[in-house]
Amino acid sequence: MAGDQDRDRRDDERTSRGDVRDTYDRIATHFASTREYAWPEVEAFVERHATDCDTAGVGLDLGCGNCRHAELLAADLESVVGLDVSRGLLETGRERALEHDFDVALIQGDVASLPLGDDTVDLAVYVATLHHLPTQRARRASLDELARVLASDGRALVSAWSTAHDRFDETDGFDTMVEWTLPGGETVDRFYHIYAPDEFETELAESDLSVLESEVSSGNCYATVAGTESTL
Repeated sequence: MAGDQDRDRRDDERTSRGDVRDTYDRIATHFASTREYAWPEVEAFVERHATDCDTAGVGLDLGCGNCRHAELLAADLESVVGLDVSRGLLETGRERALEHDFDVALIQGDVASLPLGDDTVDLAVYVATLHHLPTQRARRASLDELARVLASDGRALVSAWSTAHDRFDETDGFDTMVEWTLPGGETVDRFYHIYAPDEFETELAESDLSVLESEVSSGNCYATVAGTESTL
């Protein structure tokens, strides 16, 4: 009986994550057109840590979307991988790479089960994606996977939307749907888990990652992290 319940739960999770994929495939082109510029927090992270990487290092953009942040990594690292669950968003990333003349290897995949080897990534950004995973189990698995692929001296920036944003009145973390409005007025619901800042810090601390520093900026929780085996 317990085995059947576990299988049902895993099936429900796969269905929910498939819904997230389908949502972003549906809005991919319009969504990407509104995401032209890198976030300042990501720019600051890459500028600070890219100089510590071997120029032959590997960069990783999890939930890469249109690759605006993969482009930052590509300026300093020899190879960059961009991973997203949405094939539609990956196509917008491919177009940006061609237009802006940078190299990125694009993979359609699941952030909770990364198709990458252990200790292979030197610098990673995992921003505005964790909060779209529809279960705590999937979110935790994705953090553990990030820890697994980070090199011993690798660093990553993780972010998620938080209750500190001025659009929310809640103080505890919660699940919600946020509408995306397409040209013409059609709305599409997107799943979010909105983190309380202390919940975000606890989830990271209980994962296989080591937290180096954290902050709240522009309504988002941010943390600079390393793999568990890192020399801090």
